[in-house]
Amino acid sequence: MDTFIRFLYEFMSVFFNGLFTIFKGIVSGFMQMFDFSEYLYIIQFYKNDFKMSEWVLVIIAIVVLAILLALILALLYLIIRKYIRFRKTLVEQESMLNEIGELNNKVASLVKEKEDILAMKVSQLGLKPDEANVISEEENKEAPKEGEDPALDEDDSKYRFSKLHAIDLQYRDYKVQNYNNNFTLEELVEDFRNFAASKLKLYYTTKMIRLFISALSATKLVILQGISGTGKTSLAYAWGKFIKRDAIIASVQPSWRDRTELFGYFNEFTKKFNETDVLKGLYIAGYTDDVYVTVLDEMNIARVEYYFAEMLSILEMPSRDEWIIELVPSSWDNDPKKLKNGKLQIPGNMWYIGTINNDDSTFAVTDKVYDRAMPIDINDKGQPFTPEDKEAMNINSSYLEGLFADAKQKHPLSSEMEQKISEMDDYVIKHFRIAFGNRIVKQMRDFVATYVECGGTEVDGVDYYIARKILRKFEQLNLAYIRDEIDGFIDFLNKEFGKENFTECKDYLLRLKKLV
Repeated sequence: MDTFIRFLYEFMSVFFNGLFTIFKGIVSGFMQMFDFSEYLYIIQFYKNDFKMSEWVLVIIAIVVLAILLALILALLYLIIRKYIRFRKTLVEQESMLNEIGELNNKVASLVKEKEDILAMKVSQLGLKPDEANVISEEENKEAPKEGEDPALDEDDSKYRFSKLHAIDLQYRDYKVQNYNNNFTLEELVEDFRNFAASKLKLYYTTKMIRLFISALSATKLVILQGISGTGKTSLAYAWGKFIKRDAIIASVQPSWRDRTELFGYFNEFTKKFNETDVLKGLYIAGYTDDVYVTVLDEMNIARVEYYFAEMLSILEMPSRDEWIIELVPSSWDNDPKKLKNGKLQIPGNMWYIGTINNDDSTFAVTDKVYDRAMPIDINDKGQPFTPEDKEAMNINSSYLEGLFADAKQKHPLSSEMEQKISEMDDYVIKHFRIAFGNRIVKQMRDFVATYVECGGTEVDGVDYYIARKILRKFEQLNLAYIRDEIDGFIDFLNKEFGKENFTECKDYLLRLKKLV
């Protein structure tokens, strides 16, 4: 055994002696580098042999050496400082973890104390132990308000879509209502107009309401544009009151950059989805057959194609089964009932109404948006009149869309009008280099058919549609270049449609001419 101990000592001493030599060498090296007396001794030894020019080189050598030594000291300082910071961070993290552990222990202690107190209450009341939780819940509950579902008070901390989960509870026994509507579109126009005037003191012309209803039949996105204070938002608000489903108002902000401003986003920190009123409205609409409307107030205060681009693409799809938006990339077991694999189907009974103020503080709306929407100009305040007293009414979306479909069957564009529009298309292409797209032609047919069913004429419907959807594109052209062409186009309209018709188009062209 003594032999092995001597062997082990000599064997390991080779390693430790080498390690000590390294450490000793490093220390000796630093001590030698900073041995200023040695530097001074060498200078003293050679100073009598230096010439004047060599003294200059000596001074340079001293300066270079001083710089090197200063850099070495700075490097050592930085290394030590970084190590101290790193160590401090580790200590703070350990301290924070200890505090969290202590808090968890306190929470567990409080929970146990609560359970002990509850057990004492149970024993005093003579109840069974499994009834304790019921007592605790009842003590913490407030009496539900009239018409409120008590089930909505359920703890929703475990749900990432807490508001949508509450809607699921609220509508769990809901059955789609049939309101037995029997009005015509023309009657709807007058009823809505009289309701707005009699109940809300908002006055609109019959033509304005006719245009509004016709726009709803042509697209899911209606744009009310014009100068401020003419009742654009009020019209959308009044429609929500009339159909007994208040409009969902989304006030667009200049900071809006993507769709999360409309629908919300998943917070990775809280593991909750930040649900917006727009998302709640969409979810509720999916349960019913009522008519709903979302108002994008001052929609061009931010770029529409940024935050609404995805919806524009979705609403353009021919099949409503494809109207799907992805809210989250994966599904949870307790996700809302109508959320399938993180995706929500956009209901067909929701319309979107955007209001636009045409001033220097807003962005220009692009063709991508205008081509998919139906713009309506509101530049004049309605004149007060004596209305009939009309009450609000519930409207089935299926019934309203059925009226729209019937109108499209009853009032297709006449062959004569189709021919005139085709000739006008050729004229515009030849003189202004602008053409009608298939989307615009289809939308025009839907709009004009409903406009006629609402009590208007075919020529007036075509006139308004072309003025707002086709001639609007002239603003993008060089107005000075097309000035001379405008008079010729007005003569063409007079010849094809008559001097008494197409007043919207002619007035619009004359306004363009004045801008030159």
